[in-house]
Amino acid sequence: MTEKEYKYDLSIVVPAYNEAKRIKVLMEAIEKYVAKCDFRIETILVDNNSTDETVKIFESYHSRIPNLKVIEKKAQGKGGAVHEGMMKAEGDYILFTDADNSTPISEVDKLLPYAGKYDVIIGSRYCAGGKLAIPQPLVRVIGGRIINFIIQTLAVPGIQDTQCGFKMFQNKAAKEIFGKQTINGWSFDVEILAIARKTGYKIKEVGITWYDNPSSALSPIKDGLKMIADAWQVRKNIISGKYRRK
Repeated sequence: MTEKEYKYDLSIVVPAYNEAKRIKVLMEAIEKYVAKCDFRIETILVDNNSTDETVKIFESYHSRIPNLKVIEKKAQGKGGAVHEGMMKAEGDYILFTDADNSTPISEVDKLLPYAGKYDVIIGSRYCAGGKLAIPQPLVRVIGGRIINFIIQTLAVPGIQDTQCGFKMFQNKAAKEIFGKQTINGWSFDVEILAIARKTGYKIKEVGITWYDNPSSALSPIKDGLKMIADAWQVRKNIISGKYRRK
């Protein structure tokens, strides 16, 4: 991490839509993590027009976790919510993570050693050191691998896990990369990684432990096909030079 150029050392961005039943687990994990750290952390909830008590539960931790912030946006997709948080975060490094804590927040300790050496550091279930603590059903594993192979072929060759919701960016890199983002749905990760490459930022894939969430709203078939279509659009954008630095 750099010297005091940024207000915080680490920003944690949490996109959320109707996560009242699950976000408490994440908040308790963040509370424990912040308590043991000797660096400055801010946590930003980007609420994607929730109709439950997601925001109320998040804000109930104000007295226990310092530097909590809420950004409330109308429905715009996970990618749009992450974009809002990344653009407004004030940390030297900015991590976005899923609201269900499927990758435990403490796994960021595996990413932080690469800060200063890489601009984009992504958690991976499939590279060396990566692990699925609770195995997915076989059909989801096979489907996920097929989709990932197609995505790699079209847009981001060599990155073994594009969709793990645990990615960290240096602040300056985040502002440039997310400033070029055009996809607001589930497939935004693919575009973000493609942009990072085309703008010359160094990417490091780091193995993390991931816990499958059986209540995930992601549809393997419907959303998988949409990801492939979006990856094709990303490829066309790469060819046209849309992501190049001006």
